[in-house]
Amino acid sequence: MHIYVADLHLWEHTYFASREIGSYYETEPLIGNYALTYALGWCKGKGVQYHLAKEDNRPQYADDLAPLNKLGIYLTPAGFDKLRLALTRFNGQIDSYYFRFAQNAITDIHDLTAKVSAVNYPQSGRIRMLGLDSTARFYLLDRDERIVAGERLGTGDSPTLPPYIRLGKFMSKARVRWSKPYQARVEDNKPIFAASGLLNGADLPDTSALLTFSTYNIHPAPILRDVQMRGQFWQFTPPGEKQICLPTGLRYGVG
Repeated sequence: MHIYVADLHLWEHTYFASREIGSYYETEPLIGNYALTYALGWCKGKGVQYHLAKEDNRPQYADDLAPLNKLGIYLTPAGFDKLRLALTRFNGQIDSYYFRFAQNAITDIHDLTAKVSAVNYPQSGRIRMLGLDSTARFYLLDRDERIVAGERLGTGDSPTLPPYIRLGKFMSKARVRWSKPYQARVEDNKPIFAASGLLNGADLPDTSALLTFSTYNIHPAPILRDVQMRGQFWQFTPPGEKQICLPTGLRYGVG
């Protein structure tokens, strides 16, 4: 297995709606690996469109991510080693002299009998974002050296390693620094190992191998940290750093 170490540096405040509590919208200190994969341009989603029917507006993870499983390419979630937070308010209400609250909407129509269309987006509140200058790390697993060989993904795009990406609701800019590919070896002589970084619970081949972990309960799948588990794992040590261990069999759990 060839594994790249990727260090992510946020150049702008970055916002994901990880948790919604009334009018307070919070971003958990992580970036999911599905979001990272879309941001890198390795798969193309149609995105959320409010005019589509509910059944047509769901993310098509199986269609978008399954081709990467066939190619042996996988990203882990990004966990922050240096974290700054930013808290701000937003107000999307009508900017007029007169407005009133109708059912599930704000309107400037004076006629109280007029029907007002409901809206499905927040109109005011507070948001907690990942602050600029925060740094995170994730890992790229490249089983067959597809990245180096320039093989083409199912989208028709080459799996390049872009130095800059856009993330979150506001398409915030971030810098990605990629290491050289390390050749990891399989280890299975330890009954228990501590996994490096964050793991997506839906992408593990066998969740019964988990022993201890903490959970971020976010959509579309829980993200695990401080994982200790059984089984085989990939192991390598970048120069001047601690040993890195990742479980074997990681793949996008789109099935």
